[in-house]
Amino acid sequence: MGKVTGFLEIDRQDRRYKPASDRVRHYKEFVIPLSEEATRDQAARCMNCGIPYCHTGCPVNNQIPDWNDLVYRGDWKDAHLNLHSTNNFPEFTGRVCPAPCEAACTLNLEDNPVTIKTIECTIADRAWDEGWIIPEPPSHRSGKKVAIVGSGPAGLACAQQLARVGHEVHVFEKFAKAGGLLQYGIPDFKLEKRYVDRRVAQMAAEGVVFHYNAHVGVNVPAQDLLKGFDAIVLAAGAEKPRDLPIPGRELSGIHFAMDFLPQQNRRVNDEPVEGAPILASRKHVVVIGGGDTGSDCIGTAVRQGALSVTQLEIMPKPPDKEDKLLTWPNWPLKLRTSSSHEEGAEREFAVMTQKFSGSNGQVKTLHCARVDADFNAIPGTEFELRTDLVLLAMGFVSPVHEGMLATLGVDLDPRGNVKADTLSYKTSIPKVFTAGDMRRGQSLVVWAIREGRQAAHSVDAFLMGSTTLPR
Repeated sequence: MGKVTGFLEIDRQDRRYKPASDRVRHYKEFVIPLSEEATRDQAARCMNCGIPYCHTGCPVNNQIPDWNDLVYRGDWKDAHLNLHSTNNFPEFTGRVCPAPCEAACTLNLEDNPVTIKTIECTIADRAWDEGWIIPEPPSHRSGKKVAIVGSGPAGLACAQQLARVGHEVHVFEKFAKAGGLLQYGIPDFKLEKRYVDRRVAQMAAEGVVFHYNAHVGVNVPAQDLLKGFDAIVLAAGAEKPRDLPIPGRELSGIHFAMDFLPQQNRRVNDEPVEGAPILASRKHVVVIGGGDTGSDCIGTAVRQGALSVTQLEIMPKPPDKEDKLLTWPNWPLKLRTSSSHEEGAEREFAVMTQKFSGSNGQVKTLHCARVDADFNAIPGTEFELRTDLVLLAMGFVSPVHEGMLATLGVDLDPRGNVKADTLSYKTSIPKVFTAGDMRRGQSLVVWAIREGRQAAHSVDAFLMGSTTLPR
């Protein structure tokens, strides 16, 4: 513990945002970093608790008090080494993770947790700036070949771990670039794609072979992987979106969020846009779904020039503050307002959309009603919303079963995810493993990294009889 009285003497200070009036004019990141001195002061606030509850909140088991102390002392290089010992991609989580570690921080009992996420991001960015992050090719080759299907955070973490212990790793990605939702889901204003591309280049230098436009089960036979590789890891995510099958669903202008968001990412990064353009320009937009994906739709729609944006959530409005004695150190249910909400969106809670209507095949109106605690429509609360574009952001129900999974014949769990435990990550098919959202369902980037690392541990032990990789 660097400064024993730091948490008493120093107030919490976090990164700020550039003004909304400026940031909505572009798709670049708009977070203003803390200075080195301010970051060290924030690290000094860490109490180095006897039981570090921040560990319970961090899926990748970051040694948070350790690198906080190193930052406070100015030992940035050791802080970077410590941080990367548990997290392959801290510059990703330092930008898009919701920071359950901060919710679990002891100082959060007084609503002043250590700015863990900001410190993490600063360590990673400084390590890149100083040239400390370089390719780490293996010193020997195992002679084993591993195929990884999907290049999201789970697939990338698994690939990097396995490549560094000497396996020949091939990553099969159905799109033109690696990254999964990091590349094609999360908007650039939250995560610029140069960070993802930089990591992919590092991994390629470490020996990972990336196969792009390679859709396993579609233009790459799944059986070829079974024949040509010693192990396979399925990390293709949970991409089947939750639909809203109500009257009028067939009208034009109603789209899934993950048809809308990737198009804008491709425009920003000068890639060809697939399908008919979906644009919010000069339209009244309604986003159905109150999670992070819905928030991303709001920020993107505002930047495209929407006339208005309304977000609907069927759940009741959460409390402004949680009851710490009931929730801490667990992730609390409370009202969360994102940077995108602040840019201009109306939010409605406890609302059900009953039907869509329109004219000439184009959606024009949402017919809604308030709902009670059992999600039943309350008579007399019906109302209408004008709209030209509806974005369905209600989450994902499972991986896509058609194609690869059906061909392989892997067992599924009751929710439709690929069945495997968190010890071996083995599927029902010999030498086939799975990790990330494809196994656990829709989740966070940080959980995907954890599962990718743990799956790599199991694959290496399966191939070699033992492993030095961490779990």
